[in-house]
Amino acid sequence: MKAEIIAVGTEILLGQIVNTNAQFLSEKFAQLGIDVYFQTAVGDNEERLLSVLEIAKKRSNLVVLCGGLGPTEDDLTKQTLAKFLGRGLVFDEAAQARLDDFFASRPVSARTPNNERQAQIVEGSRPLPNATGLAVGGILEVQDVTYVVLPGPPSELKPMVNQELLPYLSETSDKVPKQLYSRVLRFFGIGESRLVTLLHDLIDKQTDPTIAPYAKTGEVTIRLSTKASSQKEADAKLDQIEKEILAIDHLSDYLYGYGEDNSLAQVTFNLLKEKGKTITAAESLTAGLFQAKLADFSGASNIFEGGFVTYSIEEKAKMLNIPLEELKQHGVVSDFTAKKMAEQSRLLTGADLAISLTGVAGPDELENQPAGTVFIGLSSPQKTLSYKVLIGGRSRSDVRHIAVLHAFYLVRQALLSNENLV
Repeated sequence: MKAEIIAVGTEILLGQIVNTNAQFLSEKFAQLGIDVYFQTAVGDNEERLLSVLEIAKKRSNLVVLCGGLGPTEDDLTKQTLAKFLGRGLVFDEAAQARLDDFFASRPVSARTPNNERQAQIVEGSRPLPNATGLAVGGILEVQDVTYVVLPGPPSELKPMVNQELLPYLSETSDKVPKQLYSRVLRFFGIGESRLVTLLHDLIDKQTDPTIAPYAKTGEVTIRLSTKASSQKEADAKLDQIEKEILAIDHLSDYLYGYGEDNSLAQVTFNLLKEKGKTITAAESLTAGLFQAKLADFSGASNIFEGGFVTYSIEEKAKMLNIPLEELKQHGVVSDFTAKKMAEQSRLLTGADLAISLTGVAGPDELENQPAGTVFIGLSSPQKTLSYKVLIGGRSRSDVRHIAVLHAFYLVRQALLSNENLV
């Protein structure tokens, strides 16, 4: 099934609102195995909407219109679709009753003739009840094209889609024979261009499953997708393509987890809990960002009791009991300072592990070190190490974010390592 989503509303074209409905619908349709090939936005203009519908019916067999179902004159979606199909508009009894109930407790003057438009559907449509609003939606099949009319406000559209439209589409098994299943692989320590280069041959010959790399700030994800009749069938295909991917040039070394909503922080946090280890941190350029990430997760107090934000050289000396003269001698952007910050924070809190971050967020240099120069310390009772990371060509906020990712990565690697670090 080839789908097309048409967003109706001049406010979208003017940039006054963002068309989040298209994203939501595309994700939902993908889960059903429905391919969305086109997304269109058109203003509140009958002539232009008619031209868009003419194009859509020639290239798509599922046409979904969002918005323009309200009571005002510029809400013309149903009226225009009716004209396009050569049909009239009729009142849906359930929607009419909902209007009656809504205005029953309101002044008589509140109900105006144009309110009645919200209870109308194109003749022959199957109504889609609106659980959170007054404008009824509809489904209508004409000449092998299924037209769907949905309200514009996401608070009305989403319940209608979840409760009414998706079950209907799922029941039409002849139109949706297979569902789309996806798996997201998450990588850290390799850039998108390098990853795509390594995967070139697989991507070039892909059919099903498909391979889609996505660059995020500091990391890369790959979405593997396949159409299948069951989760078991999908897993078999996804397992095979994943095996092929991870066998290329040690790509498995960069894989840290799975899932759209996962993160390096979450994976590391879970590993700390699993191994029963506690952690603390002393942060300079990241100003507590590492610690804030830990606190995002339920149960954080079990592994993290507290830490330090030591932005100035004086606070590093005072809060962490590091001789000020030694800090001045070595500089705050140094291997020495990173090690001392990590070691002292661990000793002061009694944590099993300590991480430290010090460096230059930018945009200016510091101590003759360019922006993006970061030293990360990692301390355990067995040893204290320091790592230098260069994060070039990034904004100040990106440098801080990526530095924290490196810190979580180092903690994860230490917990997984066979070396006697923790």
